[in-house]
Amino acid sequence: MIILVDAMGGDNAPDEVIKGAVKAVNEVESEIMLIGNKDIINSRVKALFGKDKLEDISNKFSIYHTTETIDMEDKPTDAIKHKKDSSMVVGFKLLKEGKGDVFLSAGNSGALLTGATLLIGRIKGIDRPAIAPMLPAYNKQLMLMDAGANTNCKPLNLIQFAQMASIYLKNTYKIEKPAIGLLNIGTEETKGNELVRETYRLLKENSEEYGINFVGNVEGREAFSGKIDALISDGFTGNVFLKTVEGFGKFVKKVLSENLQNNIISKICAVPALPSIKKFAKTMDYKEYGGALFLGVKKPVIKAHGSSDEKLFRYTIRQAENFVKNKAVDKMIEEFEQINKNN
Repeated sequence: MIILVDAMGGDNAPDEVIKGAVKAVNEVESEIMLIGNKDIINSRVKALFGKDKLEDISNKFSIYHTTETIDMEDKPTDAIKHKKDSSMVVGFKLLKEGKGDVFLSAGNSGALLTGATLLIGRIKGIDRPAIAPMLPAYNKQLMLMDAGANTNCKPLNLIQFAQMASIYLKNTYKIEKPAIGLLNIGTEETKGNELVRETYRLLKENSEEYGINFVGNVEGREAFSGKIDALISDGFTGNVFLKTVEGFGKFVKKVLSENLQNNIISKICAVPALPSIKKFAKTMDYKEYGGALFLGVKKPVIKAHGSSDEKLFRYTIRQAENFVKNKAVDKMIEEFEQINKNN
């Protein structure tokens, strides 16, 4: 198995990409191919690790040389069409040609989504692929879908998001009937905008036909109760929700850390609780959960956070290997083929 990594994408590329890959290389069975300017990558390897080239660190590493980079301010469609030798476009090309098994990037989100859709292609029966990160919840994980790919949606899109989430959770996490909730401002079916109300109606009336265990509307404060497995939303609302959760997690960790270091008494009293505090901090750290899966395209693609650091790249590379091992995309293709036949 080969994990394709965009070495030039993201706010902290290529240093944090390289460091994360070096940390992950002995934790995965796969080979890791960094895609980007070979001279730049090896010069940073020399500065960071004192090695002449990346392959000197591990024989599981390789570099695919490219000369262009898609920047954060580039227009997605123009970038994909005109920057043919960029690390992102080449990554998609290698994935499509079977020269890699999964592609991950922390680069321009719009370009990544456009490239995945245009160059890799949508699974038949899915109108719009979506970003699906995993978040912490009480005694389990919570899938959020969509977290930013589709800011304007129709009820059909949200229903397909729910179907994809159900298929993924059933096959990957072995949850027989994943509980699917609809993110809303209230639990009543009359609450929300037209999109949410119509989606609620369709899910309530046709959930068995869609193969969805729909449990109703879910308010943001109840999302992490452990009672649901996936939270469905349009990309605009989902992205706001995601960024709020990430920000609040950082806030809690910072305030807790400052209070524990406040004085000698608080430091002493904190010692017996350190194992629990560390466990709590680990649970709240979104980096532990890796990147966001891009579900709905024909090959495995993962979107890493634009500000990903060494730790997040490390966990996302590990996540990428599991994504392939679980055959999540193949199973989703099979299930949607069956859905299409039934319809």
